[in-house]
Amino acid sequence: MYPGAMQWLNYHHLLYFWVVAKEGTIAAACKELNLAQPTISAQLRALERSLGEKLFVRVGRNLALTGTGRVVYRYADEIFSLGRDLLDTIQGRPTGRPLRFNVGVADVLPKLVAYRLLEPALHLPEQVQLVCHDGSPPELLARLAVYELDLVLSDAPIGPDVKVRAFNHLLGECSVSIFGTKELATKYRQRFPKSLDGAPFIIPTGNTALRRALEHWFDAEDIRPSVFGEFEDSALLKVFGQAGDGVFAAPTVIEKEIRRQYGVTVVGRLESVRERFYAISVEKKVKHPAVLAIANEARQKLFG
Repeated sequence: MYPGAMQWLNYHHLLYFWVVAKEGTIAAACKELNLAQPTISAQLRALERSLGEKLFVRVGRNLALTGTGRVVYRYADEIFSLGRDLLDTIQGRPTGRPLRFNVGVADVLPKLVAYRLLEPALHLPEQVQLVCHDGSPPELLARLAVYELDLVLSDAPIGPDVKVRAFNHLLGECSVSIFGTKELATKYRQRFPKSLDGAPFIIPTGNTALRRALEHWFDAEDIRPSVFGEFEDSALLKVFGQAGDGVFAAPTVIEKEIRRQYGVTVVGRLESVRERFYAISVEKKVKHPAVLAIANEARQKLFG
């Protein structure tokens, strides 16, 4: 045992116990393991001593599990099942268990975009258990670095100043559409995009790539909208847009979903303003089947 550390379990002892429990007798376990009876008996006694509990009682010629033995067997069965799954995964064979897929979704990424990107992972031949974590890009990248996450989705690549060894995978890009209620769309569709000068505008906060792209475009076109409000939450921003408080921008790739969900219409499209979306992973060459599905679908269909 390492100084100050937890007590370590001897997994060889646990394996012999598991086989004896499954076979019902030490003699049958000897045949399965190709070991001598004294060897297995000694390993079982060593496991019982380390746990401080009896694991078997003799019933006739067979061995029966004690209450503690049944608890230990359940854990052992789970441990060695996971071990088989590990080998199957490494060797590319199906495991029969749902593939756990931990994804970090940057809080600046529109949730409708995140859904469109992640959806292909749920339609793989093998069942996928999707676990989504929302947070700031630095927080998610820190978790990616220690392998708590398989992937981070973001609207910006990892910068050179970030001390995390990770790789950017561009999933695609699209133009930006301007949305508004029917009344606002009718008014500002005329002379678009010059009509946006002085128009009530709802914009994302400065930590988003979309905000930076819009400001660059406003400056280049000498357009000064009347900013109604700034919102970090893209869904809340759209709710205010739905209420008619101003026009707002969003990726063209989710145009249909925004129109349907928020009852707004398209004022116009800014083709020169581009939104880019990235998958960030610790792998230079993506291997995870769910990540491959996301990248292929995004590049070939969503942004293709």
